[in-house]
Amino acid sequence: MRFGIFIPQGWRLDLVGIEPADHWAVMRELAQRFDSTPEWESIWVYDHFHTTPVPTDEATHEAWTLMSAFAATTSRVRLGQMCTAMSYRNPAYLAKVAATVDLISGGRVEMGIGGGWYEHEWRAYGYGFPSAGERLGRLDEGVQILRQAWRTGRATLDGEYYQVDDAIVHPRPLQEHGIPIWVAGGGEKKTLRIAAKYADYTNFSGDPEEFARKSEILRRHTVDVGTDFDAITRSANFNAIVGSTESEVQERLSAIVERLTPFLGADEAKVHVHDQFTNSATTGTPEQIIERLTTVRDLGLAYAVLNFPEAAYDTSGIELFEREVIPALTA
Repeated sequence: MRFGIFIPQGWRLDLVGIEPADHWAVMRELAQRFDSTPEWESIWVYDHFHTTPVPTDEATHEAWTLMSAFAATTSRVRLGQMCTAMSYRNPAYLAKVAATVDLISGGRVEMGIGGGWYEHEWRAYGYGFPSAGERLGRLDEGVQILRQAWRTGRATLDGEYYQVDDAIVHPRPLQEHGIPIWVAGGGEKKTLRIAAKYADYTNFSGDPEEFARKSEILRRHTVDVGTDFDAITRSANFNAIVGSTESEVQERLSAIVERLTPFLGADEAKVHVHDQFTNSATTGTPEQIIERLTTVRDLGLAYAVLNFPEAAYDTSGIELFEREVIPALTA
C-alpha cells in the first residue's frame, strides 16, 4: 500500500487559532517534513473556497496557488489535489496551470479531478449549481481536453459544455505521458464510467463492502469501454486519529470537538466528529488501524490518502502512524 497525506489549508477548520500571516509557514514546514520522510509518497490539498462543514470567515487557501508554492519548496514528494472541481476553471486554462506547476516541481504533479459538490461555494462564486448530469458531462469533456493538451501540446473540442479551438499548451508537462489523472467520486453510472475511460487512479470509499462493490462496477465499465481494469490504481481518503491507547484516541477526538464547537455548537460538533472521525477506519490504535486497512488492501485498495486534523498543531499521531502502521502495510 502507498500513502499520501493532506496538508492543512483551513478548509476543514484545521488552521483555527493560528494567525493567517503564519499559515504559509505552517503549511510549508509540514510539506517539507513529509518531503523528507520516505513513508509518504504524496502531499495533497482540497480544491475548495469556503470552510466545511459550515461556511465561516476562517481562511481557506486556494489549491493551485498552494500547488505551485509546494512545487517550489519541496523536491521529492508528489503533489496532488483531492480533488480539483472541473467547473471552477476552464479546462484548457487548468491544463496550462497544471503543466506550469509540473515544470516547477520537476514532474511531480498528480491531477485529482471531479465534478464538484459544495453548492454553497458554487453559488457564492457565481458558478450557479448545474445538475449532477451537467457537472459530470463537464468532467468528461474537461478530462478529454486535459489529456489532449498534455500529450500533444494542443487541444480542440467542440463539446456540449466546452469548446476549445487549437488551444496551445506549451511547454507540456515534464511527465512523459502527461500528468496522471485521478478521477474522484463513486457515482456508479457516470463517474466510474468516466474513470474507466480516462483514469490512471480512482478515489472512492474505503469501506470494505462499498469498495468491493464499486470496484466490480468499475471493472464492468472497463470491459464496456475497452480499457484495462488492472492498470487503474484504486485509492481512498481517510480521516485519521491515532493514539497509543483507546483513551488517548478519545482525548484527541475530544480536542477536535472543542476546536469545532465555536463554529458548530457543542452538540453538532460531537455529531460531526463522530461521523467523520470516530467511525473512520484510520481512527484508533495502530493495531486496530492495521487490521482495518489490511482488509481493504486485500480487496485491491493500493493507495490511502490521509487527513490528520491535528497536523497543524500536533504531529505525534502522524509520527505514531509512520512508525507503526505504514511499515506493517508496506512490508
